Amino acid sequence: MALAETLQAGWYGTGRLPWWCYPLSGVYGAVVKVRRALYRSGWLRAVRQPCAVIVVGNLTAGGAGKTPLTLALIDTLRTRGYKPGVVSRGYGGSVREPTLLGDVPNPAEVGDEPCLIRASGVPVAIGRDRPAAAQLLIAAGCDVVIADDGLQHYRLARDIEICVIDGERRFGNARLLPAGPLREPLDRLADVDFRVCNGGISQSAEIPMRLQGGKVRALADGHEQSITAFAGTRAHAVAAIGNPQRFFDSLAAQGVDVIAHPFPDHHAFVAADLDFRDDLPVLMTEKDAVKCGAFSGQSWWSVPVKAELPEAFYEALCSRLDACKT
Repeated sequence: MALAETLQAGWYGTGRLPWWCYPLSGVYGAVVKVRRALYRSGWLRAVRQPCAVIVVGNLTAGGAGKTPLTLALIDTLRTRGYKPGVVSRGYGGSVREPTLLGDVPNPAEVGDEPCLIRASGVPVAIGRDRPAAAQLLIAAGCDVVIADDGLQHYRLARDIEICVIDGERRFGNARLLPAGPLREPLDRLADVDFRVCNGGISQSAEIPMRLQGGKVRALADGHEQSITAFAGTRAHAVAAIGNPQRFFDSLAAQGVDVIAHPFPDHHAFVAADLDFRDDLPVLMTEKDAVKCGAFSGQSWWSVPVKAELPEAFYEALCSRLDACKT
């Protein structure tokens, strides 16, 4: 079993962790505490932007549904007259300097999630220096910056924080990395403005979010059809996301006979990875599809999902944004 799989099993109660995880977790926790204290005291300074900044992040390592929520925020803000842009580190890409993405970015250079977000038509800037990347968005005319996966990036000052919670796996054993999945202690939740629960049963003060599917898109020619067309069909399911099982379960719930192929999050696919030596259809997440278009087969399909949240959440969010203007 690979180290990542061993850790995941230990975090979520299906395996044992190596002994060295526990002392390292203590060291990690001390570093996190000191770093946050330095920002709070002003010894380390956050860079404030001339427009509102919304941070979308999570407390756990791996995916929790941040990108679908970011895309939903983009749609809502546009309909209300805002001009949003998204800043991201560009994880999985080779570019390190602050860069404003073009119309057809290369996932190998800028990362898969920024490419997926850019496809929605919104300006996207990447870079390890996120304040500098945010400046590129502002220069491009954006009046709201959304930081995708930026909860722990304190150097970028923020006006609103949204923490996305995996409603099924929650916080695992509630320990800090690497003895658990937490990037920060659970008491960090008290500081965020909104807690969004993706799937599962939302708890007190959490906003429920559901990921809804619909049509699937052929990678070869872009035509669409309903996911229900695959009900009763055996198909390969490919996912290189933080929680691949969520994707597999969603397909099974639609009646698909799933052959599961989980890959590490942000995996850089090559054609050989998906050579299953049969004629069965291949279903994959949108995030993975942006990396596979150049070598796609005739029966490969992208399965998009859309985040659905209560209207009251958007009202509260926009009310806070409006307050930032005054």
